[in-house]
Amino acid sequence: MDVFLAHYRLLALDLDGTTLNDRSEISDTTAEWIGKAAEAGVTVCVSTGRGKQGAMPYVEQLGLTSPMIFVNGGEIWRSPDELHRRIALDAEIVARLHRLAAGYPDVWFWAYSTEGIYNKEKWLDDCAALEWLKFGYYTEDAKQLAEILSEIRTWDGLELSNSSPFNIEINPQGVSKATAIAEVCRMLGYSMSEAVAVGDSLNDLEAIKAVGLGVAMGNAQEEVKAAADAVTGTNLEDGVAQVIQNYVLKA
Repeated sequence: MDVFLAHYRLLALDLDGTTLNDRSEISDTTAEWIGKAAEAGVTVCVSTGRGKQGAMPYVEQLGLTSPMIFVNGGEIWRSPDELHRRIALDAEIVARLHRLAAGYPDVWFWAYSTEGIYNKEKWLDDCAALEWLKFGYYTEDAKQLAEILSEIRTWDGLELSNSSPFNIEINPQGVSKATAIAEVCRMLGYSMSEAVAVGDSLNDLEAIKAVGLGVAMGNAQEEVKAAADAVTGTNLEDGVAQVIQNYVLKA
């Protein structure tokens, strides 16, 4: 059976909770259909909250050399070896976020720098020594998470999202997967109406609303599902493969 390409040219895929199952693996079925999309000429773009180091094993597994979006849009790579754009999170803000974390001893925190990840167990005294990209908090204590979020919302110049109901992710204002996908489209000469974005969390929300087809995973947060054009299967049901079969490639 011949397969032809629909009018979508870019497929932006979140990793955790979307392309990856709950064991942080890409299933054979999902990998197969991502490969079919790439072979058909679709630009498959990993669009993740992870940093480059944490995402590249999956990029390599899929054999992708297309543009990639890391740390919620803080970095856009034209290819695995060529950085296109990086937007740093001010070191003074990182220090302030770290001080806030210190007031919540039971809350896990982490931050991505261009040199790697620092966290509650491994921090450094001089934040100004590194170039930062994103800061995050994690706790299943809803009250503490709400308190932290309420405080940070009073600060200027930040973009707030999450990659699970139990965390908060902080980027510089204007940095999001949506603005990054728009930049990738500009770079490639595509329109946003030709892009598909698939995700499960609030860091996917603006992208899902901005593209031609925004798809929420079956396991997505309810706010993401409500904003999506379509809802696919869960990350345990090869929901990404379903998107490619049902919308991106047509038999």
